[in-house]
Amino acid sequence: MRVELDSERCQGHGQCVMAAPEMFRFDDQGFAVLTTNDVPAELETAVRNAEVRCPERAITCAASPPASL
Repeated sequence: MRVELDSERCQGHGQCVMAAPEMFRFDDQGFAVLTTNDVPAELETAVRNAEVRCPERAITCAASPPASL
């Protein structure tokens, strides 16, 4: 799974950081940033929770594209 964060929409509520601290952190201004776009299988539920909890709908989860040959 992949995750995207729209930094223009983020208002720094921190719901994502609380739901999935391994994937989200705060920058120096108090807004969320991703540690990586590729979500490990064991963190998929936490990242989906972060997506649902974001009041600004700044987080989008999507299936990973198939590996190219």
